[in-house]
Amino acid sequence: MSTHQQLLYHIVFSTKNRQRWLNDAIRDDVFSYLAATCRELDGFALIVGGYYDHVHLLVRIPTKVAVAEFVGKIKASSSRRINQNSGVLNNFGWQDGYGVFTVSTSMKDTVYTYIANQMEHHSRQSFEEEYVILLKKHGVDYNPTYVFD
Repeated sequence: MSTHQQLLYHIVFSTKNRQRWLNDAIRDDVFSYLAATCRELDGFALIVGGYYDHVHLLVRIPTKVAVAEFVGKIKASSSRRINQNSGVLNNFGWQDGYGVFTVSTSMKDTVYTYIANQMEHHSRQSFEEEYVILLKKHGVDYNPTYVFD
């Protein structure tokens, strides 16, 4: 019998110290590069979005690749590219950690829309508030002292 899988992940990580480095001049390019990197790793980004200080990805990751390895590679590759090609940033970095949440097929469209509307969403809520809500919603235990590196 062949192997079948349908695993969707909602991945969230911020810029180092939540700096607003993802400005209008580079944000779309960064999102496109993140999606392309997912493809290079045999994954697929359904959508990449975010705000000035963080990104959200709704992705399929191949079962042979650990989520931590996948996220580490997309963060390393994209930060290297941003530092080399932005023309203005040379100390860009992502936060050390990340959040990853499984998404059922029935919630795929809801999460997709949520990611697509990040710019509007953050006119009402900070990344820090959003992230803590995601942790609580998904039942993730966390220490408030260390949740943001």
